[in-house]
Amino acid sequence: MQLKELKHIELNTDLIRKDFPILNRQINNYPLIYFDNGATSQKPIQVIEAIGNYYSNTNSNIHRGVHTLSREATEAFEQARKTIANYFNIKNNQQLIFTSGTTDSLNIICNGLAKSILKKGDEIILSSYEHHSNILPWQLWAQENNGQLKIIPLNSDESLDMDALENLISQKTKIISIAHVSNTLGLITDLDKVKTIAKKHNLILIVDGAQSAPHMAVDLEKLDADFFVCSAHKIYGPTGTGILYMTEKWLKNLPISKPGGGTIKTVSFKKTEYAEGALRFEPGTPNIEGAIGFAAAIDYLNQFGMEAIHKHESELVNYAQIKLSEIDEVILYGKSLNKAGVISFNIKNHHPFDLGTLLDKYGIAVRTGHHCTQPLMSLLGIQGTVRISFAIYNTKQEIDFFIEKLKKVITMLS
Repeated sequence: MQLKELKHIELNTDLIRKDFPILNRQINNYPLIYFDNGATSQKPIQVIEAIGNYYSNTNSNIHRGVHTLSREATEAFEQARKTIANYFNIKNNQQLIFTSGTTDSLNIICNGLAKSILKKGDEIILSSYEHHSNILPWQLWAQENNGQLKIIPLNSDESLDMDALENLISQKTKIISIAHVSNTLGLITDLDKVKTIAKKHNLILIVDGAQSAPHMAVDLEKLDADFFVCSAHKIYGPTGTGILYMTEKWLKNLPISKPGGGTIKTVSFKKTEYAEGALRFEPGTPNIEGAIGFAAAIDYLNQFGMEAIHKHESELVNYAQIKLSEIDEVILYGKSLNKAGVISFNIKNHHPFDLGTLLDKYGIAVRTGHHCTQPLMSLLGIQGTVRISFAIYNTKQEIDFFIEKLKKVITMLS
């Protein structure tokens, strides 16, 4: 494997790492090396302080209060919506709905479409490498409505067989719901091809951006999908917060599945008139500090630009894949240079849990298991993998240390 040519934009990782307090920790007397960013990223001090500042100075409920704190909290919350909408190039910030995360967003979409579009016996297309969050809602609907899930197969290199996609479509097909980036393999889906096919057959396109948004620029105007979802906690923001983007058509027409305070204009025991725009999908007291923290994370990333971050992480992925491929015992999955921040591998004849446990002894945090992609694991004929995933603060020096200790672990297990 040759190192992919990249126009290098230098990030000063020494300075960046100073923004992340947790990187000062020692684990088992070793400096923490955090390679589990696919599960959740670490948080810069700017995000931590933004959340603390909200609770210290502005804490109040939003949208319905006339006192100063409520007005300030409302302004901060809605400014967060504008900041995040601008980052994703969403022209109308009301198309950005705050949710508790990717899973919540996908459930809102599924439940809404089940009320308006999906009929008994309809078909939904997913990819072979979907996260369980983008399988279970559709599977549950299909089981209850005699529907069918159709799956885009894999090529021999574990990429999606796009030539097979169009053959899966029938008159009963209504939706393509697909991961922008595989959380297990790191492979980037060719959304241009998917979008072309979806539009040709008048299908609804839903994009799970949980693993793309942290690693690459996402322009939702250009992407032109019906729905896009992602989570803040993978993008240097807080847990329990995510976004659901929908086109203006769906903003007006998607039935709500989670009614409650904040979603209404007027309520009587005979009839309720619901609010327009984002509030229609945001019942109850939202995760106010989560939205503010998410916006702070976006402001932090905007200092560097996603192009620079993507190039930095791509260099790390390429470098680590080369180093891993030089170890005879390593089995790499999704061996491609068109990846976003993630590598999965196994060591011949050894369980990934054992590897993860022993690497932790050296302060190296990796993810082991099926990564909520059990159908993919079945296709690959394995129980799970070791997954390493990178972020803006990771370095080649960390990869070198990881490779050194991985070789030692292999020797220990042999």
